[in-house]
Amino acid sequence: MTAHNDLLNQPDQPVPALNRTASWLVLTAAFLGWMFAGWQLAITQLAMREAASSLLVSASEQTIAAWYGRLTVAFLLGAAFGGYVLGWVGDRYGRARAMACSILFYSVFSAAAVYVEQPWQLWIVRFVCCMGVGGMWPNGIALVSEVWPGMSRPILAGAIGTSANLGIMILSAIARERAITVQDWHWVMWLGASPAILGALVWLLVPESPQWKALNSSGPKQSTAEPVGLGDVFKPPILQITLLGIALGTIPLFGGWGNSNWVMPWASQVGEQIGDPRLKADLSLARSLPGTISSLLGGGLAVLLGRRRSYFLLSLGSLISAEILFCFLTPDGQRWWFVFWFAVLGLCSGFFFGWLPLCLPELFPTRVRSTGAGISFNWGRIVTAAGVIFASEMHSLFEGNYAMIGRLTSLIYVAGMIVIFFMPDTSGENIANTDLQKPEQPRTL
Repeated sequence: MTAHNDLLNQPDQPVPALNRTASWLVLTAAFLGWMFAGWQLAITQLAMREAASSLLVSASEQTIAAWYGRLTVAFLLGAAFGGYVLGWVGDRYGRARAMACSILFYSVFSAAAVYVEQPWQLWIVRFVCCMGVGGMWPNGIALVSEVWPGMSRPILAGAIGTSANLGIMILSAIARERAITVQDWHWVMWLGASPAILGALVWLLVPESPQWKALNSSGPKQSTAEPVGLGDVFKPPILQITLLGIALGTIPLFGGWGNSNWVMPWASQVGEQIGDPRLKADLSLARSLPGTISSLLGGGLAVLLGRRRSYFLLSLGSLISAEILFCFLTPDGQRWWFVFWFAVLGLCSGFFFGWLPLCLPELFPTRVRSTGAGISFNWGRIVTAAGVIFASEMHSLFEGNYAMIGRLTSLIYVAGMIVIFFMPDTSGENIANTDLQKPEQPRTL
């Protein structure tokens, strides 16, 4: 697989770095932007079943579960579309501005969900809301990876990776104190709208990436690079890397949304039956707390063990813990063992979200880094959406047996153990200024 940077008209002089204050401002904005995006992930897990039940009067459990699946698909497809479009906006008009737009998208349309009256209206609103979630990730990691020195990237990748889990954990803790129920779910949508203030501040205060500015300079030494097109990452010599990036991003996303997220409606159903509405919040905390820690360490693990070996071991660990969870345990019969193994699954799968911010940007040159990373991470959501639809159909086929759905969908991690061997070795590569001042050598497996 090759991708020659001389074909991409990179700047031939070192690009001045931002000062320390501006660099910390970029990191803080990206961390908070992705943390609040984590709130939207948690809202999908914790509130969409209750929202669907509220809008579907006297509906059966199978109908409610089907709409939970559809609303999860709205999240996944919206994030995929937003990652593509807003990632392109970041490459074309600036990472910082695109990041601000992403935050405003998920904030404003979170509030709009309060006013829906039909499930299909909620689907549309959640789709647009989650476009902002999809756009936040590629622009945030591209901006951070270009602003901070190469030696800090594993730590910074972990910090960005852990922020979404931290957001999930915070919202889960809030939901434990104030339960999200069929009668009382609108409050969490208003809470999800509060980061709009952050979006405005990012637009006004966060500086742009010096590398991006150098590539898009309008001064005397204007870059000869042509404007980035939406389809550039699907053209040689980048195409093969893009397809591999999509595969690498799909495995953990499908594992999270198409597999372990079915624990949430299962726990919600059981919680209603046993009179414990906090059960799903306990499980969300059990997953997000270790996931927060492991995602912080994911970039370091990739450096310590190597990109390919670490991804393989994470896929194996996630497979084992998911199979134990769904084959041998239930949330009512062995509650604390169920919570424990869900936490183990959260620990294993959480590492992926520190691995991805470090390794996906390494695959792409500066000119298409936001688009490439965004497509790699978010287009996996399209495949995952298909998997969620399939799992929804299995819910009816298996007569509401969530455990059987989990046993089958957890096999996605087997694919992760295979796909990773096709990744080029990017260990030791630096995506700061110096890595793009000369033609890139052919990547080798």
